[in-house]
Amino acid sequence: MEYFVETGYSSAVHVGEELCGDRVETVVTDDATIVVLADGLGSGVKANILATLTSKIISTMMANGCTIEECVETIASTLPVCSVRQVAYSTFSIMKIHKSGNVYLAQFDSPRMIFLRDGQLYEYDMEERVIDGKKVYESHFVAHVDDAYIMVSDGVVHAGIGSYMNFGWQLENVAEFAKVAYEKNRSAKTLAAMIVSASCELYQNKPKDDTTCSVIHIRQNNAVNIMIGPPADPSKDTEVITKFLGCDGRHIVSGGTTASLVSKYLHEEVEAEIDYKNPDTPPIGRMKGVDLVTEGVLTYNKVMEISNRILEPDYKDVYWLIKEDGASLVCRALFEESTEVRFFVGRAMNPAHQNPAMSLDLSIKLRIVETIASNLRKLGRKVTVEYY
Repeated sequence: MEYFVETGYSSAVHVGEELCGDRVETVVTDDATIVVLADGLGSGVKANILATLTSKIISTMMANGCTIEECVETIASTLPVCSVRQVAYSTFSIMKIHKSGNVYLAQFDSPRMIFLRDGQLYEYDMEERVIDGKKVYESHFVAHVDDAYIMVSDGVVHAGIGSYMNFGWQLENVAEFAKVAYEKNRSAKTLAAMIVSASCELYQNKPKDDTTCSVIHIRQNNAVNIMIGPPADPSKDTEVITKFLGCDGRHIVSGGTTASLVSKYLHEEVEAEIDYKNPDTPPIGRMKGVDLVTEGVLTYNKVMEISNRILEPDYKDVYWLIKEDGASLVCRALFEESTEVRFFVGRAMNPAHQNPAMSLDLSIKLRIVETIASNLRKLGRKVTVEYY
């Protein structure tokens, strides 16, 4: 089965604390993707250390082929147990998705994983096992394209206690929210952010527990190609455009000179949209044969700023999902819809930028592209950058 395993998470820290007591650890090996969500006892520094050690130990051992028994026994012998309450050092959920499509899930003292298949809630079997005195619930199933697996910490299901809800948000309500928020092309990171954002609203933006959501989304491969800037050698214009348009997936052309070259190649006119969707971002254009035409450096500087925010652990601001300006549209293509991104970057100097009074230059463009590419890789996308 050809598919892309996309992972993403979002967290909100217990009010009054600086460190989150939840931790998500993701490890990708040659044959599997492993995601561990650990919730340390209490909050603050101690909880952060416990959750970090738990997630690190489990993910590393699972990546090296260790069994769940070995993981639990190692944690039990390594980490302390609360001397007052005599309860576990940390709860955890483990998911291992093999490239074959086989999925292994283990859950210890954590909220039950929410499973969406074809956008609908899906009931899965769990088998109880006692390992080193601890009840671990195991599940085995086969992944399907468009599956979403949602793991949350206690902070999510307890949201709203003492304010909006007597018993908190509760898992069945979280599941219904996730079902409504889910979209086929919605990224794992955004879905996680939406769930944590809703939790924070129930806490009146003062979380009384560390609140974390981790999402694994099984997606069909989807490529996006971006050509930004013409080649330094004009004789290569046709060669680069031919290669760019010959790639599968969506095509975005960025920069006025680049758009003119592609327009000439396709014998199609660029139709500019003169209304500013966002005064901070230049208008977009449309051209038959490509999916989107945008301005260059100013637009991509905005894309870079948004992508930097997306990477933050407490990312919850998803306003760009509904905006229609060039930067928001590019961000949706790259950070929501894509599984693979190919950049075709021209090194030709823009004549409009050679005036010393205008500080935009080639090095700025290259730095912006490299930052965006790096952020995409951190989110698990396959990225190639070719310079001409």
